[in-house]
Amino acid sequence: MTDLPILDGIRVLDYGRYVAGPYCATLLGYLGAEVIRVEKRGGGEDRYIAPVCANGEGGVFLQTGCNKKSMTLDPMGEEGREVTRRLVQSADVVVANLPPSALAAMGLDYPSLEALNPRIVLASQTAFGERGPYAARGGFDGIGQAMSGAMYITGTPGQPVKAAAPYVDYSTAVLAAFGVLAALMERARSGRGQQVSGSLQATALSVFASHLIEQGVAHANRVGTGNTVQTSSPSDVFATRDGHVLTHVVGNGLFRRWARLMGEEQAWIGDPRFSSDALRGEHREPILDRMRTWCAERSSDEAIAELEAAGLPAGPVYTPQQALDDPQAEAMGLFHRIDDYPGLPRPAPVPDLPLQFSRSPAGITRRPPTLGEHTEEILLSLGYDAGAIGGLRARGVI
Repeated sequence: MTDLPILDGIRVLDYGRYVAGPYCATLLGYLGAEVIRVEKRGGGEDRYIAPVCANGEGGVFLQTGCNKKSMTLDPMGEEGREVTRRLVQSADVVVANLPPSALAAMGLDYPSLEALNPRIVLASQTAFGERGPYAARGGFDGIGQAMSGAMYITGTPGQPVKAAAPYVDYSTAVLAAFGVLAALMERARSGRGQQVSGSLQATALSVFASHLIEQGVAHANRVGTGNTVQTSSPSDVFATRDGHVLTHVVGNGLFRRWARLMGEEQAWIGDPRFSSDALRGEHREPILDRMRTWCAERSSDEAIAELEAAGLPAGPVYTPQQALDDPQAEAMGLFHRIDDYPGLPRPAPVPDLPLQFSRSPAGITRRPPTLGEHTEEILLSLGYDAGAIGGLRARGVI
């Protein structure tokens, strides 16, 4: 007997936009849930970011659309509201990263959902949460990075720097999926659903927490130092003859290995300025200068090989193409090549679920859906017949 996916039999309605909502639903789909992406008739804006397909679909959608079905719907008219009601009554989870006012206008606020389906779980994500002076504000990943202190510390004085990877969005999505799984477990005991709420600000502050804790307790008042880590050394990016490598040396054991690799173990280990991570971070310039000289004499491959042999964590600074071509990523099967989406000129390397289960099937099984590809199938499952579906289409409801 084949093991069933973990969330087999769970229906998820994805009303999300951009990343925090849609990727939460994607993760649930990777675990086997039936995920229905409900979007406006012209398609959501996130469908067309970083276009790579003939019809304009882009990289964000290809990553967040796998394993989903798509239906189009105008939810604001009475007929659209009736479709929404039937969907909610058939579902286990609703995912919507929309402001509370928008949720209420669409009938997707938790009181409205609970009245239709007491077992429903609502996963909502906002920029700043549902109360407080910023509750009505919208926002994107970069706002979370900016307002957590991360951009200030990542940059240099006068030049804050945002990470290109939208880690606040994706971390919020992962936390929301975690919350949904917990709510489903609780529902198995109580029979009742609940709302799981997250925000970009809450996620950003959590991810940057160690720096904030230090500031709150010790008032360190650190300023940005770019790639240079301030609490250990040598932890930085170093130029080689043909590129750059990053190394992160933390703890006395790794520092001893580094000193041994430099051929000057006693000189470094015997210096009281370098007797702890904190002191090495404070007096980092001599250490960094030595490491810069050492790396400049080697190619990236040579530096990585010697650092690895010495037991020191290090990695090359890749271009995006080098990241795609990495042999470890290939060996682990980290990318799923989508080659059957209409209008895609070559296979799209979509990162699969970055977890593996020893027994339960999980991960990408289907390409993303074209716009409205499953509208008729879904409506038929809700009790609409072909004539009624044709009428909805003619009146611009779907």
